[in-house]
Amino acid sequence: MKSLIILGAGGHGKVVAETAIATGCFKEIVFLDDRFSENKNNSNLFHNFKVIGKLSLLIENDLSSNYSNAVVALGNNKLRLNWLNKLIKTNYNLPTLIHPTAWVSPSAVISSGTVVFAKVVIQADVRIGFGSILNTGCNIDHDVILEDGVHICPGVSLAGGVYIGKRSFVGIGSSVIQNITIGSDVNLGAGSTVVKNLPDKITAVGLPAQILSKKKMYNNKE
Repeated sequence: MKSLIILGAGGHGKVVAETAIATGCFKEIVFLDDRFSENKNNSNLFHNFKVIGKLSLLIENDLSSNYSNAVVALGNNKLRLNWLNKLIKTNYNLPTLIHPTAWVSPSAVISSGTVVFAKVVIQADVRIGFGSILNTGCNIDHDVILEDGVHICPGVSLAGGVYIGKRSFVGIGSSVIQNITIGSDVNLGAGSTVVKNLPDKITAVGLPAQILSKKKMYNNKE
């Protein structure tokens, strides 16, 4: 049995921790969070787990001897990837957490640092990039490619052959038809339906999805 340190004690962190517990692979789980206070020891608990320090503790001290595995539970895609890269440089192991109720095709490839939550379906020949989030109950059909740091929200359906670029965010309940390309740093609003390709660095919403602006939105800071 292994130990695990989770960066980020927010709502997303709760689900990451419970997913880790469900795998049955970890004997101890602790958190780092910037809301930690050395003067409030009794309050440094989160969801019945210890919060042992701020995120910077990971860099200032070598915790890897006690916690060799680490996962980043931050919803902001860019920030999550930045911390994952710091973890790589400090020799932490970055597990792929997959809830036991998820179904993953044996031909799918899921990169390290990615979390796959309950009831997710990942079909044949899917490729999931580094540090991605596949949130509760999303469906990823055959031959989908997700680049690094993508967040697929609960209830999203991606049809076969969809490509999504780095750090993009697909809002809750959205749908993307087959063979669509979505660029990097795209934010797709909740409940949208994508029927044509979307370029990099835009926000799109609606049925069908329409481009609103080139400004970012929705990247959760949990």
